Order: sequence, then structure tokens, then C-alpha cells
Amino acid sequence: MPELNIAFEHAYVPRQVGCEQVSAQRPALAKFHAPEIVFGPDSLAELGYSARRLGARRPFLVTDPGIVEAGWVRESVAHLREAGLAPVVWHDLTPNPKDHEVQAAHHAYAEAGADVIIAVGGGSCIDAAKGVAILSANGGHILDYEGVDHVVNPIPPLVMVPSTSGTGADVSQFCVVTDTTNATKATIISRTLVPEISIIDPRLLTTMPDWLNAATGLDALTHAMESYVSLAHNVLTDHHSLHAVHLVTKNLLRTLLDPADEEPRTAMAQGSLAAGMAFTNAILGATHAMSHQVGGLLDAPHGVINGVLLPHVIRFNAEQDPARYVPLASAAGIDTDRLPSDEVAEVLADRVRDLADSVGVPRGLSCLGVGEHNVADLARTTMKDACLATNPRQVTQAEIESLFRSAM
Repeated sequence: MPELNIAFEHAYVPRQVGCEQVSAQRPALAKFHAPEIVFGPDSLAELGYSARRLGARRPFLVTDPGIVEAGWVRESVAHLREAGLAPVVWHDLTPNPKDHEVQAAHHAYAEAGADVIIAVGGGSCIDAAKGVAILSANGGHILDYEGVDHVVNPIPPLVMVPSTSGTGADVSQFCVVTDTTNATKATIISRTLVPEISIIDPRLLTTMPDWLNAATGLDALTHAMESYVSLAHNVLTDHHSLHAVHLVTKNLLRTLLDPADEEPRTAMAQGSLAAGMAFTNAILGATHAMSHQVGGLLDAPHGVINGVLLPHVIRFNAEQDPARYVPLASAAGIDTDRLPSDEVAEVLADRVRDLADSVGVPRGLSCLGVGEHNVADLARTTMKDACLATNPRQVTQAEIESLFRSAM
């Protein structure tokens, strides 16, 4: 299992009292890293000014064909030009950004002599933009940086404009890239990858297709729940985790039933933001470690896979310590009074599955194309994923295989 330096919420430390040394419990140091955040309807208008403040002259805008078609690139480019900038647009990107796409984007960035890097789009666009930034300052191949803290040199400034309500990539220290040779996802974690500015305009969420809205919403919910029970959670992340659970469980289905309603869209944008700030500081757990492998194998939507796996991981972790799931259940609107914590965790797992059902997520991995013949390899690569290091329960490869089978 990968090693990761983590700060626990409480630590026992020795304290000298006269001639006696006693143990005292006190809160450990907590770190919280977040970008500058511009939030609200029409905040996209701040893009040009934000990029210029970071020294942009020729910004490199990473996006995808769907965002171009929706008109958000045209509006973004107009704002950049109004600020006196000369943007370069790169949009040759597919969902779950591939290693060769990141390499190609970096080549275009270098040829253009660009400076500040902007992403307008979902998590794939944002991860690709981070990949370009890594390569521009550190060289080599993007997969060279898999793991924790392998990005050594400072990268160009990043401005992120998310178009989905779930990935949290616009505020995170994560970059996830598909390794096309091995059909897995490489997770890159580095504090250098936290963007300088995130511009969150809920208007952009209105052009998501329903399946993407559902998938990214479940991704946000998974970020919130896994960060709350993570070994690296702290008092600064807990509030954001719980608030995100409340917002997502209350509003995700509403955005699908009434896509034009501004209130739930804005709430989902805020929920995604809160979950992103929580997990970038507290890291994640087994759900994401497993989901990355399935996504790399099938090129399937990450949030959909999370929606299938999360209830099984909740039950697995709660077998050892269910107490941490009680506040999460309360945030999700579950009446936890007079229920033992193990029953609360079970009800929470069921509630997550109910939400996934309501937004159209398949009930098992087999519906996505995972077979028994994939289980051993998926478990083996899961054990190498950095997210597993902060799962609250130690897990063996055999247990991961069992979890995959239970989720089939």
C-alpha cells in the first residue's frame, strides 16, 4: 500500500508537569489548502481579469468538444480578449483524459509559447490542464509523476472553470490520467496542483447531460463521505464534508427533475466545492482506489462507478468502526436517534444506493462490463492506488477482491 504523510485529528503527546511526564490529548496541527474562489452566477465574466492578475499574456485554454458546442468556450475567449489577452484553445480531449492526450496538449502549449493555463470543462479538462502544467515545468512523461509528491518544480499558474458539479478537481491537489498501456488510472497527488483560482459559475452546469449530472453529483457525495472518514481528516475538513453531504443528498435529484431551477443548481455547485475542499486536504479511501481501476479498464464514468461501489465500502469500513458514519447519516437527513451506530451505517449505505437508483445508476459493476475474470487484476492495481492509504480500515488484496465481487 502506498505511504502518505497524514495528520490525525488528535494525537497523544507527552507533557512535562514538574518532575512528572503525563500524556495529554490535544488537537494535532491541521493544514488546509484551497485556491482563491470566485463563486456565483455570471462569475465567468471574471476569467479575463483573473488570468491577467496571474501574469497571463497568452493563456492556454484546455477544453473539450462538448464545452465548445455548449458555447462556454466562445464566452470564455471573449472575456479573455476583453482583458487584452491572446488565448490559445486546445480541445482534442476525450472523457477520462488519456496519457497521450496530455502529452499532445503539452506539445501544443510549448509550441504556442503560452503561459497561464486555463481549464473550462469537467474533471477531464481540469486534469488534462494540470497534466500540461506538470510537464511544462518538470518534463518527461505524465505517468512519471504517479503517486504522492513527485511533482518537484513549480508549475505555471492555473485558473479552473468547472462545468460539472462533482469532480472537485478545480480546488484539489489531484490529477488523474488514464494509463492507456496498462488500462488503469494513474493518480498524481501534489500540493503544487492546487489551482491559483477557481471560478464557479452555476450557469455552466445547465448544459450537462442528465447522465453526467448524476455521475458528477455522486462523485461529490463520495468525496464528502470518504474525506470525512479518512485517516487524514481534521477539524477544518469535517465541516466541509458534512455540508457537502447535506447539499448533495438534498439537491441532486432536484436538478434532474427540474434542470432549469437555479436554486438546486447553485446548491450542487456549492456542494461540489465543499466536497472538493474537504477531499483535497483529507484525501479519500477505498471507493476511489477501486473506482480508478474500473475507470481505467472500461473508460466508464467515474461518478457512476463510485455510486455502485460506495455502499459496499461503507459497509466494509463500518464493520470495524461504524461511529464515524453517524454524523454523515445525520447530514444526509437520516434520523439517527435511538439507533446503534452499526445500524446507522447500514441505513446510510442503503440511502446512498437509493439515491443512485433514483438518478439511474446501474446496481452492479457487471452492468458496466466488469467480469469475474477482471477481479484479480483490479484488486492488484487497487492496492497501489494512493487513495487507499487513508482508508479508515486496513484492507488486504483478498478483501478488495471480495468487495469487487459484492459490487458485481
